[in-house]
Amino acid sequence: MNDDYMSWGRYPRVSQKVKEIQWRSDPFPEIKKSNSFLPFGMGRSYGDVCLNDGGTILSTKSMARFLAFDQENGVIRCDAGVCLKELLEFIIPYGWFVQVTPGTKYVTIGGMIANDVHGKNHHRVGTFGCHLHCFELLRSDGSRLLCSPNQNSELFSATIGGLGLTGLITWAEIKLKKIQGPFIDTESIRFNNLEEFFNLSRESDNAWEYTVAWIDSLANGNLLGRGLFMRGNHSTTPGSDKLPTIKHKLTIPLDAPSNLLNKYTIKLFNNVYYSKQISKIIQKLQYFDKYFYPLDGIGQWNRLYGKKGLLQYQCVVPTDDGQDVISEILKECRNNGQGSFLSVLKIFGNRPSPGLLSFPREGVTLALDFPNRGVETFLLLDTLDKIVTAAGGAVYPAKDARMASASFKSYYPNWNEFEKYIDPHFSSSFWRRVTGKTGN
Repeated sequence: MNDDYMSWGRYPRVSQKVKEIQWRSDPFPEIKKSNSFLPFGMGRSYGDVCLNDGGTILSTKSMARFLAFDQENGVIRCDAGVCLKELLEFIIPYGWFVQVTPGTKYVTIGGMIANDVHGKNHHRVGTFGCHLHCFELLRSDGSRLLCSPNQNSELFSATIGGLGLTGLITWAEIKLKKIQGPFIDTESIRFNNLEEFFNLSRESDNAWEYTVAWIDSLANGNLLGRGLFMRGNHSTTPGSDKLPTIKHKLTIPLDAPSNLLNKYTIKLFNNVYYSKQISKIIQKLQYFDKYFYPLDGIGQWNRLYGKKGLLQYQCVVPTDDGQDVISEILKECRNNGQGSFLSVLKIFGNRPSPGLLSFPREGVTLALDFPNRGVETFLLLDTLDKIVTAAGGAVYPAKDARMASASFKSYYPNWNEFEKYIDPHFSSSFWRRVTGKTGN
């Protein structure tokens, strides 16, 4: 398999053809019998939603041009293959930012739509799809459909969070957020347990736009769920007209040994990371890049998990029982001796997504990552699925590589309704796995 077209978790490995889309005006590729297609941006999904084993992926990395920019009102139109990094470099000097950003800038606009990404400010503004004006959808029959809340509205809804299955997004128009400069006023607060996290979240919602927490997945007892709560607002401190060039401080050149990340090294890292903040509260003025995209500073950091890759697990559970459910999940991980290196906890707000199949919903979301240790890791994640299902929650398809069909259909009961809008010549490894559908 071409390493340029793997998922970020590097599992599963598949065999697929690649067709590069150069221009948004390109006609749809020739369709051969039994061939299926799937758009591919930068491959930052962790599992198989961006993979099409036995089929063809449509690479959009060359379809990356800016089309129109309303500088006064903060509306931009661009090709779907534009990278978020490139978009930010263009708009920030004009005093604009995206309404919603995920935790990496190495994603395409099309990918952000297809996975309806969320960010640290979900409690304020919802998902990326909430701020889309319109987009063009190229279907396999060659038709080009303008989709918006008022035109082809059902396809508009199905495509947001639709995992690339409704057709190829060629361009999109999005509403931006006005800012004064490229800096973020931040606070990092050390907390001792999950109860403190929930208290901090409640008291931060009104005054802070961005809130998220790193937690120690292996802490136990009265320290269960301890961590660092990070909150921020766009600063009024102005910046220069030209953004500085940010380079990787470190690149992981090779796959790390498969046992590098184990319960002992993860426990050591968690203790050091938690203890490095001596003060209860640290206030900083941070450059946006460091605040939103800390892991982007390490090139190919996914290689730290070894050649078998990693399995991400992100769930959301209802707020009412959120503390108990998150506690149960963390205890299960600890009891299995499988701590998470990067564990992130966040409260989602109540603004609904326009996407028919979108993951974010009101509740508590926890993201965990595990080195792929085969059966033992899969069994643990199956157990976590049972906890999430019983709580009435859901698991994020963009982070998944193994959920069972029954679990998916429980999390997304409107999947049958969504299926009506899938392009007849589009499919993915993920969709075939979670629905049992073997055809296009």
